[in-house]
Amino acid sequence: MKAIAYKINSDNKSGGVVEVEQQTAKAKGHDLLVKIEAIAVNPVDYKVRLGISNSKDQPRILGWDAAGIVESVGENVSLFKPGERVFYAGDITRSGSNASHQLIDERIVGRMPESLDFAAAAALPLTSITAWEALFDRLKINAQTDKGKHILIIGGAGGVGSIAIQLAKQVARLNVIATASREESRQWCLSLGADKVINHHQDMLEQYKHKGFVAPDYILCLNNTDSHMQSMMELIAPQGMICSVVETRQSHDLDKLKTKSAGFVWEFMFTRSMYKTADMIKQHQMLNEIARLVDTGMLKTTLKEIYGQLSVENLMAVHKKLESGSSIGKIVLLKL
Repeated sequence: MKAIAYKINSDNKSGGVVEVEQQTAKAKGHDLLVKIEAIAVNPVDYKVRLGISNSKDQPRILGWDAAGIVESVGENVSLFKPGERVFYAGDITRSGSNASHQLIDERIVGRMPESLDFAAAAALPLTSITAWEALFDRLKINAQTDKGKHILIIGGAGGVGSIAIQLAKQVARLNVIATASREESRQWCLSLGADKVINHHQDMLEQYKHKGFVAPDYILCLNNTDSHMQSMMELIAPQGMICSVVETRQSHDLDKLKTKSAGFVWEFMFTRSMYKTADMIKQHQMLNEIARLVDTGMLKTTLKEIYGQLSVENLMAVHKKLESGSSIGKIVLLKL
């Protein structure tokens, strides 16, 4: 099989992205061998690339979003059969999707939405699972009993935010305030269902006061946790919950949440596959539900751009675009 991989030099300091040829592995156990038709690129891709520092740990195939066709299955597979169209985010501890083929555990794979092509489907898995887990597993929003409550989504125009706005509005029926820093991203958030949009580069407390917004019961932080932590702790309603997906570089005094009996929790989409948790199959179920929501018109793909075919040049160009922090929605590359 062909793949695009990151190869670091023997000095363990410099490296680059190269095309490699490897033997196509055989599916065993719960694994599917998927022929990849399209992949999407996420911030985790360049973060992992930048973190590779050992020349022995390579070449590393990155990529955690794909749509394709099941080519063969392991002896323990019960959820899929060859020929089925699937989509998935994958497992950060294994080789990624920047390749012609990939082995992937069936328990974190879903059936592709019937109404989407491969490119539109590839844009969905990682951000959909992250948003779903953040809202319903970490913040513990109950779609039946929490209807009408208020959520603030910081960084609403990015990949995860674009899905989180839709799920919070369409599934949980919450009042949604999103943040965006540019007019284009503001309009994008509104088009996805946000009730109001504020600017996270300006004082959010002042904006809440000036506009008369109700204190949020939930806050989902998708943009620079360090910059927003103090504001989030002041904004959150009593007994509210804050969830973030962006790692911190500074220490924060969470005692400020004590008098509100408010909480803070992390969301990391790869936890279930990384630790092989007992409920790992929930990601299979989530993706199937996401597919149903798409096919019934309740959820829109967040595909914003197809950047051509998967190649060294195109992949690095997309990495640089994501590193700039100015992308809206998802960027997809077609099969190698």
